[in-house]
Amino acid sequence: MPVDPAFVDIEGPWEHRYVAANGARFHVAVMGDGPLVMMLHGFPQFWYTWRDQMTALASRGYRVAAMDLRGYGGSDKPPRGYDTYMSTLDTASVIRALGESSAIVVGQGLGGWIAWCMPIFRADVTRAVASLSMAHPRVMRHATWTNHRQREASRWMLELQKPFKPERAMNRSHTYVESFLTAWSSPYGSYPKPEDVTRYGDGMMIPFVAHSAAEHYRWLGRSSVRPDGPMFMRRIRRPIDVPVLQLQGTDDRCVLIDATTGSGAYVPGDYRYVVVDGAGHFLTEEAPHAVSRILIEWLETQ
Repeated sequence: MPVDPAFVDIEGPWEHRYVAANGARFHVAVMGDGPLVMMLHGFPQFWYTWRDQMTALASRGYRVAAMDLRGYGGSDKPPRGYDTYMSTLDTASVIRALGESSAIVVGQGLGGWIAWCMPIFRADVTRAVASLSMAHPRVMRHATWTNHRQREASRWMLELQKPFKPERAMNRSHTYVESFLTAWSSPYGSYPKPEDVTRYGDGMMIPFVAHSAAEHYRWLGRSSVRPDGPMFMRRIRRPIDVPVLQLQGTDDRCVLIDATTGSGAYVPGDYRYVVVDGAGHFLTEEAPHAVSRILIEWLETQ
């Protein structure tokens, strides 16, 4: 059954805003005053995954904005524009639409992939980046091609390449989303709880979200066998000249900690790699207090 997009306007200490940026309208939850920290969620979630970090950072003097990516939550779901180039332009445009000239960009999963790309494609608005549960794109590609364990862990992307089937599964029940939340989180933790499955399962049942979410990964799949894929990888190998924080859970079963090392080779300057013990892929919710503490400690040095 379809879910109303207003479902994502969850009450809390934040303000919900709908901003026009890059030819589309984006839903953004905003709170606090100070330097802007832009937060980008991953699949299969939406902005609400950052709720604990938002309140923690706002209390320490930061303005925090958690946006729904193109195609997710309350943001527009156009038929095109799900490549990484457009995702970085969306992020830069939302930063400017919020009245800021630059921001620190923090992303998890798919959002982490976008965060890694911001200093290369949108350097004018990017002061620093933090990536959670996502290695540098070139490291991820190499690991997926050469490490059989990571290749198996990434096999879910092949399923998303199939037309219509993933969308139908996500719109039929919460089972499809639950399978990702369970498979990628730590087997020793308590995530996901039933309310997590309901929340993010409902998020995928908002009209057109399931298709749009899959399209982000379909671009990654299609581009790998077209000229734009190798061109993207050549462009992204340029050195990153802003500070970078990378967080990785020891129990991440989507991005394997022992298969995806080496991102620091692309950051000649300030690079910090922090391991979160006992946490899986969904760091913001599996280890919310640890993630908030690490982010605050890092932000206070920027």
